[in-house]
Amino acid sequence: MRYLARALLVAVAVTIAACGGSGGTHSTTAPPPPENTISATPALTFGPTTLTVSAGQTVTFAFGSVAHNVFFDQQLGAPADIDGLNANVSVQRVFTAPGTYHYSCHIHPSMRGTVVVN
Repeated sequence: MRYLARALLVAVAVTIAACGGSGGTHSTTAPPPPENTISATPALTFGPTTLTVSAGQTVTFAFGSVAHNVFFDQQLGAPADIDGLNANVSVQRVFTAPGTYHYSCHIHPSMRGTVVVN
């Protein structure tokens, strides 16, 4: 019984020590968004408005609490549209061919953006 109590005490001490950290302050800022991310904002904008990537790279469309979608102008090489009402999700699209791809949100027609692929 003494062995069990001692083992439990050691386990608790190790757990507390591991949680103690260096005594510094903890950051409350959100981590930076992943590279090549376009965010649809509650202010009804896409940011950045223009994103430049290399052919073959993936672009993440991050949708917050307001529902959005993404429809690309019809052209050869454009990725599939992101239809529906997308909120609190991220959707990825791969841009395989060089070109300039314009897109908009059909829910909020004033929301427009461009992906330039080199």
